[in-house]
Amino acid sequence: MCGIVGYVGKKRDVVQVILDGLRRLEYRGYDSAGIAVAGRDGGLELRRAPGKLRNLEEIIRQQPMHGSYGIGHTRWATHGRPTEENAHPHRDCTGRIVVVHNGIVENYLALKKELFAEGHKFVTETDTEIIAHLIEQEIRSAAGSGKTLSLEDAVRRTARRLTGAFALSVISADEPDKIVVARNGPPAVVGLGEDEYFVASDVPGILHHTRNIYFLTDGDMAILEPSGVTLTDFHGEQIKRDVTRVLWDPIQAEKGGYKHFMLKEIFEQPRSIRDTTLGRISLDTGTVHLSEMKISDDEFRAASGISIAACGTSWHAALAGKYMIERLARVPVDVDYASEYRYRDPIADPGAIGLLITQSGETADTLAAQREMIAKGAKTIAICNVVGAAVAREAHGTIYTHAGPEIGVASTKAFTAQLTALFLFAMHLAQKRGTLRETDSKELMDALNHVPGKIEEILRTRAGECEALALPYSTARDFLYLGRGIHFPIALEGALKLKEISYIHAEGYPAGEMKHGPNALIDETLPVVVLATKDEANPDSILRYEKTLSNIQEVTARAGKVIAISTEGDTQITQLVEHVIFIPHAPELLLPVLEVVPLQLLAYYIAVRRGCDVDQPRNLAKSVTVE
Repeated sequence: MCGIVGYVGKKRDVVQVILDGLRRLEYRGYDSAGIAVAGRDGGLELRRAPGKLRNLEEIIRQQPMHGSYGIGHTRWATHGRPTEENAHPHRDCTGRIVVVHNGIVENYLALKKELFAEGHKFVTETDTEIIAHLIEQEIRSAAGSGKTLSLEDAVRRTARRLTGAFALSVISADEPDKIVVARNGPPAVVGLGEDEYFVASDVPGILHHTRNIYFLTDGDMAILEPSGVTLTDFHGEQIKRDVTRVLWDPIQAEKGGYKHFMLKEIFEQPRSIRDTTLGRISLDTGTVHLSEMKISDDEFRAASGISIAACGTSWHAALAGKYMIERLARVPVDVDYASEYRYRDPIADPGAIGLLITQSGETADTLAAQREMIAKGAKTIAICNVVGAAVAREAHGTIYTHAGPEIGVASTKAFTAQLTALFLFAMHLAQKRGTLRETDSKELMDALNHVPGKIEEILRTRAGECEALALPYSTARDFLYLGRGIHFPIALEGALKLKEISYIHAEGYPAGEMKHGPNALIDETLPVVVLATKDEANPDSILRYEKTLSNIQEVTARAGKVIAISTEGDTQITQLVEHVIFIPHAPELLLPVLEVVPLQLLAYYIAVRRGCDVDQPRNLAKSVTVE
């Protein structure tokens, strides 16, 4: 949530660098924007505006600004309404120090009271404003003792006084051509150029200018000057971070001719699944190779269970992963909302392996759950889409989902890449534990290898059907999604996609629970989406399918409108329901990767027909970096 971009150097127009970067971070969600640059008179110029970035650009068009260094911000409100005065950057009393901030300062009221007593005056409702005043107070106090305190030292002292989560970028008119960055929680990256340097809250904000990145970790500070970047901790001790070469092509973060990023990312799923499996599977032997693991084969064999924590869409992937792992590796799996994990006082099991799933690798609740697992003696594995992200740095092993940048707030390709990674992990664990025969491994690996082509077929043949269905169903007030077994998490995910981007209330439910409440909702106005696929080679799948048909008859008997997702060649389903979207055949554990694609398309086309902002749904942020 929120976006930060900063630049110091003389090669580029600082205003344009910052505005372009903020535009590429719009997917993170925001309700106001602002920019501060060093003015020609030696002071700092600010421009801020509520609403979309275009409002800020119009203000700058009317009141141009120029400089060689500066910082900008897109804000997602946590304290104070989305107004001009509450928009970042925020100033101290002198107006010569400005701050942009992602996160929440939990002790800001106590600090604000203290600053009031020192004579500071506040003009906003935000917690961020106190940071600028704290920096000013540190410099003022030092001057009162006859000492000179540098901006970076003042930021260090301030950072040590803050509790909560923060990523800061600070500039001062009194120390030209310098940006001070501090991180404790929300992500911050520093881009390295030649005689020019960049800071951002996420890689896409600066990827058009450099691929060489420092990923800051908690407790890191960076001082950016035209001569270079200095990295220290909050006590001033110099530290070393490896430079990461980001391999994403910047064009991947552009729409590429699609109307929305979300649609582009739906159509990128065949590539992202191929990239996630690339180099990790052997079709000859069926073996899965996961190289980035500091967990031994003996530890995998001895694991007493798997504890998964995730949020949102990643939690739905985790639920599906539970079925995969238990079915293949025969080890018990617990799945928790990461936001609830710490608060249930989980029972320590050092023999269990923790598995954290997060697209950004910076989700605050997921990181907190990981640290709780590690504190209780468990080793952890991360499934993550961002190389070098916090969750990966703290894990004992990582499975990167090579989906590339996902700009749309509603996750699509990251979700199917997570399902793919979970399937690979389940196979890997099963092979280490000896619970999967080589012939079965080969068959499953061959099936996985064909999944991208099958998704391409769905996109080519079913997108038009989903778009056509959007017309009669875009005016519905509620939707119900049903699934059994591993397909229940996909019902949850389908419902989440619809509610996120179309603002239609939707609920996912286990099909077997219809008689325990949801039947009361069914009438002629309620669309019911049913996952009624089957794996002909799997007796359990056939039994599940038959019971799901009974649930469909419960709905149609009450005049409910059914949209069924079913496997090709199913003539039985066509006799029961009016609308069927067919998908190719696949083994039971891989059907979810195919099923979710038409659900994504259906949600997308309904939202477009309703005139919703598909890529940036109201009140939502892409990366939730505070609790």
